[in-house]
Amino acid sequence: MPQELNLIGAYGPWAKGLHLESLPSFSFRNERFSDIDSWRLEARNLVSARMAALDLGAVPEVTVHRSGVYEGVSFEEISYQLPYGMPTKAVILKPENAKGKLPGILGLHCHGGNKFLGLDKISRTRSDVPGYVQTHHDTYYEGRAWANEVAKQGYVMMVHDAFAFGSRRVRVEDVPPVIRRGITDFSLDTIEQIDAYNDWASDHEHILAKSLFSAGTSWPAVFFSEDQMALSILAARSDVDASRLGCAGLSGGGLRTVMLGGLDPRIACAVAVGFMTTWTDLLLYKSYTHTWMSYVPALPQELDFPEILGIRAPLPTLVLNDIEDQPFTLSEMEKADKILQEVYAKAGASDRYRCSFHPGPHKFDKAMQTEAFGWFDQWLKG
Repeated sequence: MPQELNLIGAYGPWAKGLHLESLPSFSFRNERFSDIDSWRLEARNLVSARMAALDLGAVPEVTVHRSGVYEGVSFEEISYQLPYGMPTKAVILKPENAKGKLPGILGLHCHGGNKFLGLDKISRTRSDVPGYVQTHHDTYYEGRAWANEVAKQGYVMMVHDAFAFGSRRVRVEDVPPVIRRGITDFSLDTIEQIDAYNDWASDHEHILAKSLFSAGTSWPAVFFSEDQMALSILAARSDVDASRLGCAGLSGGGLRTVMLGGLDPRIACAVAVGFMTTWTDLLLYKSYTHTWMSYVPALPQELDFPEILGIRAPLPTLVLNDIEDQPFTLSEMEKADKILQEVYAKAGASDRYRCSFHPGPHKFDKAMQTEAFGWFDQWLKG
């Protein structure tokens, strides 16, 4: 029988056979695990250790740069300084004239092949946005800044620039000329310059990932630690009920939801969109469609990818998939759903997990947003 084609050819069956054809050693689905609470604590520590999670220290002081109201949403444009890199820009959104404490949601923006943009991918504080921002909204979110839409429904939303995006991007002028790919004009004033930067930043990903490995950490660890800090800033606000916190995101934001929702117990409700599959899918079929931001060395021996999110069981979790999603294989997305069903069933919480498959390609459209917002209403307002 001819070998099935895969990304690494004749080595594919061998690599899959190393660890992915049996139940991972630390899976809650193993018979040796029965106490969800003790397993969860150990599993969180395990994943944190594997990714080499960082301690970023105390919560930084927040500076408010601009505030106002846009289309029924009060906003604050803020920044804060982490121990390294440029200040992180973020935005706070909530209903105009809101009073008292509201549930808080951390909106995790996508990758989308665009590191020039960050929080603008899913939020909006003015009508005169550049055309490339509107194009991003149209391509992935059916024209919406979805963080604004969920804020209108009675939430305090926070959206921050992730590591290597927006205000946190790597500047070409800060790296040696040998890896600048001939770029000598560092201004980003035109769409052509922005496109050139995004092409460069895409090629730079493997260098950044290998550099983080060499520093003794990983890209998932930096994402996770910075997202945790953003969550701490959101939770500390006087207008936020810190016992009712959620997070959500598409694609790269879905990946960050898997990590933050799985590992931080403050996330009472999580919605992962457009990033759910198995390690087998990434090994054999789809790693070429993904960035270096997804991978935690050695972890596939102990947990399959969906089980990272499953660590949060029995807390409410929604997974939204697109049936024609190019970065994933449908059968492996379905396997991931089955794995999470089994984890939640064993935790006695089947009613707190749901997975939906929506028609279409990679996106978080209005129908998916409606389902996500309803899930938040069910679990954060009930």
